[in-house]
Amino acid sequence: MSRTSKAYIAGIYEHPTRKAIDKTIPQLHAEVAIGALKDAGLTKDDVDGYFCDGEAPGLGGMSMAEYMGLNITYTDTTETGGSSYVVHVGHAVEAIAAGKCNVALITLAGRPRAEGVSSLAARARGDDLPERGFEIPYAPVITNMYGMAAMRHMYEYGTTSEQLAWIKVAASHHAQYNEHAVLRDVVTVEDVVNSPMISDPLHRLDCCVISDGGGALIVVSPEIAKSLGDRCVKVLGHGEAVKHLNGGRFDLTYTGAAKSGPIAFTEANLKPTDIEYASIYDSFTITVLETIEDLGFCEKGQGGKFVSDGNLISGVGKLPFNTDGGGLCNNHPSNRGGMTKVIEAVRQLRGEAHPKVQVPDCKLALAHGTGGQISARTGAGTVILGRNDA
Repeated sequence: MSRTSKAYIAGIYEHPTRKAIDKTIPQLHAEVAIGALKDAGLTKDDVDGYFCDGEAPGLGGMSMAEYMGLNITYTDTTETGGSSYVVHVGHAVEAIAAGKCNVALITLAGRPRAEGVSSLAARARGDDLPERGFEIPYAPVITNMYGMAAMRHMYEYGTTSEQLAWIKVAASHHAQYNEHAVLRDVVTVEDVVNSPMISDPLHRLDCCVISDGGGALIVVSPEIAKSLGDRCVKVLGHGEAVKHLNGGRFDLTYTGAAKSGPIAFTEANLKPTDIEYASIYDSFTITVLETIEDLGFCEKGQGGKFVSDGNLISGVGKLPFNTDGGGLCNNHPSNRGGMTKVIEAVRQLRGEAHPKVQVPDCKLALAHGTGGQISARTGAGTVILGRNDA
């Protein structure tokens, strides 16, 4: 039985650049917007809703709308870090259902690689952070925060570095077919565990790439989707959640996906075993491991065995993931990988992924974004997408 949807993803675009030394951030926003509108068969004059993250240049969506010449009646600049763009899909769906807009444009752009940003540094979030006085004296950086989560998961469940390495191996098997991927070489478990240690137990190859570029999505009402053909993809369910330290009552072995996932599955009236492809945020290998457990693709603590059995490799396993190479190999634009997770899920449902990694007759897919840090405060966004005949 075909499922109904309050809105559809009609257009997608991923910027091909990985180092934008000759482009400004507003220019990148405009270029991805043009690409997604062309993919949808629409123009900027059709757009009446605009969504971007809190780091977009200027005064929220107003400045970017002016720069791109958009005549909008609705804007949303929700900021949840790397999960922002998965959250934006859900917000666009709700805005359309409420009659606030009919064609929502969502854009991401950034150039951290061109600007020399390191993934080892603490993110600059200002001097007025409520947690600053409690945490900055200990000089936390991103990698050691994720390393702490990985070490705790190993302690609790016996997870090994070799098992985590299988996540990178799977991503590399897919990235070899992506001409734009930052890292295209296929790696082995031995390559990962023998790469330099960055923050015990995470090695260099357990960490994502740093890249420039961005991407865009077009979300439209069902009425407009009908006029655009069968390439539109249904948004069947959406969930979002925030997980934080809760005054010290905190478990490092799970993420916000434990809350956002069930919400999305309930709305879609689906369960994890129905999903044929999954885009999972992969800032680090441990991010993937905890997320697939929290989303219910395997039992808690069994993620290590699940991934080491090859289940994430397209054509081999039961849950093909990140068939573009993901953040671990392909692209992590502006340190916000949620956008590309949605884009690749749409490609899979359209049958437009690379033939070597395309999931046969893919009808149901999931995309999940993680923002912040899984070892501290985290934003989570989950969307479940379906083909027109799903």
